[in-house]
Amino acid sequence: MPHTVRPLEAGDRTAWANLWRAYLAFYETVLPEAVYASTWSRLLDPIEPTWCALALQDGTPVGLVHWLYHRTNWSVADNCYLQDLFVAPDGRGQGHGRALIEHVAADATARGCSRVYWTTHRTNHTAMQLYDRLASESGFLQYRMTLTP
Repeated sequence: MPHTVRPLEAGDRTAWANLWRAYLAFYETVLPEAVYASTWSRLLDPIEPTWCALALQDGTPVGLVHWLYHRTNWSVADNCYLQDLFVAPDGRGQGHGRALIEHVAADATARGCSRVYWTTHRTNHTAMQLYDRLASESGFLQYRMTLTP
């Protein structure tokens, strides 16, 4: 089955917000509305280094991916961080996740990046089955230090 992945458009606000809320709920996270507004604005601003694409099933968005580009001291070329990947339950198991990752990889390749990387929770076994087919697990653990401005 062919998969349709396309860049986010201005008319996608509701579909995008619903998918992102579902993604965040999966990780038991709730963000303030100000973060949704700021992220939406950044995703539509061509100057920002952050991007979004949607996976469509019969013309309806069923998945999203967010990614951003950044410099790295380990390469002359930039890296691409695939930050968020989500496919709604009714779209899972149909190749949308793979299509979204491949979309990001193609964009990063076109921009001359040296690497696409992402993280997932160690309990996300279903997604890890896909990730293991597409990439190699780095062995690194992520640590976070929350800063309060």
